Amino acid sequence: MNARVAFFAPALILAGMLSLTGCSAYDSLVHKQATSSFEDVAAFDERAEVDADWLPADAGEITVRTSTLEDAAEAVVLLTSDSALPDGCVEVERFSAPAWALDDAPDPYAAETVFACGDWSVMSTGDGWYGWTPNSEEERSAASAE
Repeated sequence: MNARVAFFAPALILAGMLSLTGCSAYDSLVHKQATSSFEDVAAFDERAEVDADWLPADAGEITVRTSTLEDAAEAVVLLTSDSALPDGCVEVERFSAPAWALDDAPDPYAAETVFACGDWSVMSTGDGWYGWTPNSEEERSAASAE
């Protein structure tokens, strides 16, 4: 086999796979993440591969990005909602930030506080909520002290 063909063959195979399967395959292979969308909480509860008990009942346009690595806990959720967070969510000083960014999500570094909802940190987007897990021990401790 020609050395030039041997060099470019893996790149051509990868390009072909990506053209057939789209961006989600690329994200899964290269970035080790998967992105899913759900129209409402019922669909999220039924099909999402992450638990987020803090989602308001009226949540819609839910986008979730999770790790594709085995036993990885990183996830982000972006949604629209007119409702407040559940009573178990406590506003605390922000110490954590999400592992990934989502289009249209606010800048978590601009927030001085977040709501600690168990292992999730959640911030307002103006028309909904943006949350990530895992959050920091400082956030969980501050929430449990309230």
